[in-house]
Amino acid sequence: MACLTKRPARVPVRSSEAHNLKTKLGAIALTLSTALATLTGCSMTDTTSSDDIPSSGISTSSDAAEDTKQASSELYNLIGLEGKASNTGPGVKECGKKDPEKYFQIFHSWSFTPSSLQQLEGTMERLKAELPKHGWKVVDYGPDSSRNKNLSLTADNDTKKFSVNLTYQAKDKPPNLNFFVVSGCYQIPDGQKIEQF
Repeated sequence: MACLTKRPARVPVRSSEAHNLKTKLGAIALTLSTALATLTGCSMTDTTSSDDIPSSGISTSSDAAEDTKQASSELYNLIGLEGKASNTGPGVKECGKKDPEKYFQIFHSWSFTPSSLQQLEGTMERLKAELPKHGWKVVDYGPDSSRNKNLSLTADNDTKKFSVNLTYQAKDKPPNLNFFVVSGCYQIPDGQKIEQF
């Protein structure tokens, strides 16, 4: 993916937006994760309002995607296990009901399968303890609403304006970790267009 040599200036986030980031981005991560699940036949109701999505500043979609991949890479490093991550790239979505020509969000959905299946035991508990040491605040932890009651964790990074929903798919064959990383709402710089990927 092409990157600009000079990054656009970022617009500072208002303190009230930063304060509410934990619940807003967390809810967005869960909503978008559910939205992807609709591709497999599950249902969802998208109640996300564009007013609920905090600002991530001004950026091109290419630069924002690179930031999102970097956030995913940092999360991958925190797993601390040998294994393989799925080779999926970020995607672009509209930012609630804001003008889709000017505003967008980036999401990155990927999974990790360890080389030894027993390695995942205790990984979620370890990540719950490690994430806050790296700028992430855990805002939800426990079984999800699926039939398998998968262990799920949602965390927000107020500084980098990302949220992650992490699910331990213990009953999958093979067991794996599913990550769904989502950004706040970016505004495209004047004179630029949002790339779709």
